[in-house]
Amino acid sequence: MPQRKAAVKELRKNYKRHMHNLDIKTDLKKTTKSFLASVQKKDVAQAQSNLKLVYKKLDKAMKRNLLHRNTAARRKSRFSRLVTSLSSPKA
Repeated sequence: MPQRKAAVKELRKNYKRHMHNLDIKTDLKKTTKSFLASVQKKDVAQAQSNLKLVYKKLDKAMKRNLLHRNTAARRKSRFSRLVTSLSSPKA
């Protein structure tokens, strides 16, 4: 356990940040799951609206350094390809 007041305060701040980051990560996972579920159901309209939410959550996680920017870009690219493949007619 920390001995000084400043160390105790830093511990509190770290815990608070950790919980906030955890909220962002779990929110991202939930949104991603709902997006993938709508893709699996082949519901194009729902998938497109969920895609916007996933983009928003990915950008927020990237901004807080929870995800690397290339990781966020890769996921966005893959998800948009999924929606495009749903909406385009297959030959």
